[in-house]
Amino acid sequence: MAENETGDCLLMGNFLEKYYLSTMYSLEFILGLAGNSIVVFGYIFCLKTWKSGNIYLFNLSLSDILFLCTLPILVKSYSSQWAKDIFCHSNRFLLHANLYTSILFLTCISIDRYLLIKYPFREHFLQKRRTAVVVSVAVWIWVILELLPLMHFLRPTAATTSSKCLDYASSGDPATSIIYSMFLTLFGFLIPLCIMCFFYVKMVIFLKNRSEQHSSSLTLEKPLSLVILAMVIFSLLFTPYHVMRNVRLASRIPALNVSVCTQHIINAVYIITRPIAFLNSAINPVFYFLMGDHFREMLMAKIRQLLNRKRTNKENSDTGRQGMEKEISLG
Repeated sequence: MAENETGDCLLMGNFLEKYYLSTMYSLEFILGLAGNSIVVFGYIFCLKTWKSGNIYLFNLSLSDILFLCTLPILVKSYSSQWAKDIFCHSNRFLLHANLYTSILFLTCISIDRYLLIKYPFREHFLQKRRTAVVVSVAVWIWVILELLPLMHFLRPTAATTSSKCLDYASSGDPATSIIYSMFLTLFGFLIPLCIMCFFYVKMVIFLKNRSEQHSSSLTLEKPLSLVILAMVIFSLLFTPYHVMRNVRLASRIPALNVSVCTQHIINAVYIITRPIAFLNSAINPVFYFLMGDHFREMLMAKIRQLLNRKRTNKENSDTGRQGMEKEISLG
């Protein structure tokens, strides 16, 4: 009876990896690549004046695209239970790089938004483009250095085959991996979360005070809604993943004597949280339209300009062809 229960627990994890992860990552690839491509091309071809917020959003989109391009290989590895080490490790690195650069750039955006409402004429030095470029480069360098030890922990265990692409929490020695995981949780997630919440709370207080002074909240409803929405999405997407990653690693430590079936149940919950955390790559483009400096209007104006140019060229072509046909008939 116990063997049957253990087998069912194992099958549950395999089922989620093969069907749930493959489906979720496929949807994220389609939606995320389409949305982020529009944003990147919009910034490159439509934006004339780059501000600090645009630089952070552009880097956020580049991080998303870099990660999304690895998803087809990851989907193949889960659907066929195969992946070469070089593809597996590079995917895991880019996957975590996207996660932690996204968190840091979202934190930078929260600071930039607060400074924007407090210093609307961009008087603060943190609102300068040069500062935003320096901060963006520093974010990329910090995340790369932060994740270099990850490659050491991505090793198959004795219970798995080397052909299977293991996630970080299921590979290597759990006793040492959990220490590094706690480091990533603290410096990659919790501290940026506290900074983000701090500036969003200051933003809410500032907007409410200004609302009381002007005795009208109509113009402040959208900024306040965006602040609350950003905090809720950030917490809902990233918190379950970090909690379950550490729980998964802890459950694998032999000294804790966690039963095999319990380990597989914990792993199943952890599997469910993984694509939810990386759903940010598909959701982030929404914020370009909601939080960007007139990004939607800028993009639609460029599309209308291209359509008008195409229609004008077609009309000129039709007029020229009609003129030629008239000359031929008269001749």
